[in-house]
Amino acid sequence: MNPLGEPLRHLRLLSKMGDTVGADLSGAFAAGRIGHQEWAAMVTACRGCEAPEQCAAFLAEHERASAPMPGCRNAEELKRLKELAR
Repeated sequence: MNPLGEPLRHLRLLSKMGDTVGADLSGAFAAGRIGHQEWAAMVTACRGCEAPEQCAAFLAEHERASAPMPGCRNAEELKRLKELAR
């Protein structure tokens, strides 16, 4: 088992991925669509990813994307939040 990645780095990656795909995580939290536990679970899932450099490269290459990068551990939740924001 690999150790979890640095929390702040993964929080930033997750937030940027949300922005890139149109899933406003802060807005979803403020609107009650996700709570503290869901947010923490998403960050923890991101911290367990073995490809943060690949994620950072994807984000650097895509200002906007229709979906998270392949293999994103939060892809389904980000897609769900994107749909709820419509």
